[in-house]
Amino acid sequence: MTRKIFVRCSLILLIMSLTACGGLRFSQVTPEAKDFHPQIVAIFPVEIAGNNEEARGSVEQIVAGVLAEKKWFPDILDTESLNRQLLANEELRKTMIDYFSKLRTVNFSDPELSKKMGELAKIDAFLLITVDTWNYTVEKGDKVAKVSLGMKLYEASTGKIMWKAGHQIADSYILIKPDLPKVARNVVEAMVKYMPH
Repeated sequence: MTRKIFVRCSLILLIMSLTACGGLRFSQVTPEAKDFHPQIVAIFPVEIAGNNEEARGSVEQIVAGVLAEKKWFPDILDTESLNRQLLANEELRKTMIDYFSKLRTVNFSDPELSKKMGELAKIDAFLLITVDTWNYTVEKGDKVAKVSLGMKLYEASTGKIMWKAGHQIADSYILIKPDLPKVARNVVEAMVKYMPH
């Protein structure tokens, strides 16, 4: 009898712990997102926190690849293609500089500049990504490969944030270090499940 109770309690605790670990660290969708179905999404250059510059190219490619695999959007403008447009189009480059200047200094997504960017780049939405953590570290005595990302999806025509999320994975290891881009892919895959499409 005692053994049955112990087994049942153990199963309940296991199920509860698995359920608690199932979601993202943070995810928020606006009510308008239920009617938001962008056709062309641009991935803007990744912002890096700290000294993780080597993460930029990997994360940009991973996000573009994961979104392409989902096949939710008819077209994805990856960062490399967007950079080519910026080099070729002075007006788009100036508009983006003005937009990001306002966004960074006063945390204001200017709807007019956003709309103009969307028209010039021919996009319906754009994704801003930040790399908060990209390193190997020790936590509570365990060696871990740690990647933490943030994402914000904006509607280009209005400048509104439709979705924002943050997530991190700390993959523990003993001898062989996990590849940080592989950990990042797991983070991205977990995050985009919650992205409106």
